[in-house]
Amino acid sequence: MSLYSPKFVNLCLIYELLLLLLLLLIVVDKGAQGVGVNYGLLGDNLPDPDAVVGLLKSRNITKVRIFEPNTEVLKALEGSNIEVVVGVRNEDLQLLASDPNSATAWVDTSVKPHVPAVKFRYVVAGNEVISGPLAKFVHGAMSNLDRALKGANISVPVSTAVSYDVMGVSYPPSNGSFSDTHLEVMGSIVSFLEQNGSPILANVYPYFTYVNDPENVHLDYVLGTSLDVVLTDGRLNYKMLIDAMLDAMYVALEKMGGTSVRIVVSESGWPSAGNGDFATIANAQTYVNNLIAHVSSGLGTPMRPGNVTETYVFALFNEDLKPAGTEQNFGLLYPNMTQVYPVKFFS
Repeated sequence: MSLYSPKFVNLCLIYELLLLLLLLLIVVDKGAQGVGVNYGLLGDNLPDPDAVVGLLKSRNITKVRIFEPNTEVLKALEGSNIEVVVGVRNEDLQLLASDPNSATAWVDTSVKPHVPAVKFRYVVAGNEVISGPLAKFVHGAMSNLDRALKGANISVPVSTAVSYDVMGVSYPPSNGSFSDTHLEVMGSIVSFLEQNGSPILANVYPYFTYVNDPENVHLDYVLGTSLDVVLTDGRLNYKMLIDAMLDAMYVALEKMGGTSVRIVVSESGWPSAGNGDFATIANAQTYVNNLIAHVSSGLGTPMRPGNVTETYVFALFNEDLKPAGTEQNFGLLYPNMTQVYPVKFFS
């Protein structure tokens, strides 16, 4: 068959289309695998962990974040093939930072008994402590935990979860920088993450940006429903606020030497009640489903195109032991495991 025959040309075109389709399916699958949920326990009416894990498995949710090494939850997760982000309680950071033996004991009791039955994805030294008095203990706790894990021949990256409040400048994204008051602490953390190839976990809530300035922040930009470019920053165009927030943090990381540090969105969600017209079921449904679709697309952000933004939706359940108001209403599910609103996870 001639290389120039119509039949050969058509075969080449078919091959190229099939290859393109395969690559697209790979990207979409990577994106779908990039979405997980936060599983909190601050409720007195929550279902049994075995039932929760069964639900996660039935909906093909492959990643979950827990805030402390609860033995009952970890036992339920054994053999589930669900990747687990496990947190260190904030109140334990000082001891872990000051005493390497305490870090070893934490690994021996919280991680080692569940390996390899539990697929630990990250160990997270504290949640949103950078702006408070415990901030100075984060780097030491991370370092001691990392050494303890390696000493036990357990390969799990160590990080910490930061509030977006660590950012001093986030607009436009190209000017992103950490707050001056957090530079020293963030510098040591970013250096650790860069050296160890670990990501930074960030709790990113466009909801709070909107409620703090609803007159100037457009709701469609926040919810991810804008069909038009809302922000142009140099050659980059933004239709979703969360992308702009993440890219601003990437710029801040680069300024601190964290050029290869990846951002994992450890929390993002929208309350369905507790704050008037801001916190509605309609807004929560729109935001969460658009967030899942955006991550699952594998498109990444304008500054990091094609890099799946691993994201954990906050949260799995409404938790009645949290402070009254929006804090009790971030759940995708009621404690009886019925949906607060339709979510692509559970469709």
